[in-house]
Amino acid sequence: MILNQIYVDNLIKTALLEDINYCDVTTDYLIPAEQTGNGKFVAKADGIVCGTEIAVRVFRILDDSVTFTILKHDGEEVKKGDVILTLAGKTTALLKGERTALNLIQHMSGIATASHRYAQIVEGTRACIADTRKTLPGLRPLQKYAVMTGGAKNHRYNLSDAAMLKDNHIDAAGGITKAITALRQKVGHMTKIEVETRTLEELQEALAAKADIIMLDNMSPALMKQAVAITNGRAILEASGGITDETLRAVAESGVDIISVGALTHSVTAFDISMYIQ
Repeated sequence: MILNQIYVDNLIKTALLEDINYCDVTTDYLIPAEQTGNGKFVAKADGIVCGTEIAVRVFRILDDSVTFTILKHDGEEVKKGDVILTLAGKTTALLKGERTALNLIQHMSGIATASHRYAQIVEGTRACIADTRKTLPGLRPLQKYAVMTGGAKNHRYNLSDAAMLKDNHIDAAGGITKAITALRQKVGHMTKIEVETRTLEELQEALAAKADIIMLDNMSPALMKQAVAITNGRAILEASGGITDETLRAVAESGVDIISVGALTHSVTAFDISMYIQ
C-alpha cells in the first residue's frame, strides 16, 4: 500500500496549522533563527515501527533543508532504546515539528504493533485479521496503512467499496432475502455483497440468497464452528464483535476466513517514542 503524497502533505499541514496557529511563542522568541541542531527518534518499547517517512515529512514541510536518515523502516521490529531515525537542520524546525511528528508516528506504530500481535495469535489457522471503518476522521488512510504494515489486512475502505447489509439495513429493507435480491438488481458485477447475521437461521437465509460474504456477529466460537460446517465453502465467513485477545485464537480455530477487529484503529494505545534534540 502506497500513501498518496498529496493527502499526506495536506494532513500534515492541517496538523501544523492547528498546532502552531500564527507562531510558536516559545521557539520563535527563544531560539536564534540561524541555530542548527540534531535530533533523533528513540523507541521506548518493543514493537513494530510505522510512519517514519510521515514523521520526516513534517520537518521537511517546515524547512526543506532538514536532512534525515531512517534507521528503522516501516514494518521493522524495534526494541526499547533503538534509534528509529535521525534529523539535522534548523533547531526551530526541529522544535516546531516535534509534537506533530511524534503524534503521527506513535499512533501509526501503535496500530502496526497491535496488528502484528493479533496476526501472530492466529498464525497457523486459515483466518486473517482485518480492520474496520472505525477510524478517526481524516486519518483513515494512515490507519489502514499502519494495519497492513503490521501484517493484517484492510476491510472495505469506505461505503463505496462494497455493499454491506447490517442489521439496520436488513430491518429497513424487510429482511435478508429482500435486501440481497434488491441489491443484486442494481449493483455491478464487481460489487460484492456482505450480510451481517446473528443466528444460524439467518446464516442459512443469507446462503440461500447467495451472499458473497457473511458476517457472524457476536457468535461464540462453538456457534461459529457450526456456521463453518453449514457454509461448507459457499461464502466467505467473517467473525466480528466482542473478540478479545483471550478469545481470538478460539475464533480463528473455528474455521472462519476473516476476523475483523475495530480495536485496531478505534482504541489502540500509542507506541512510546521520544525525540531528543542536541
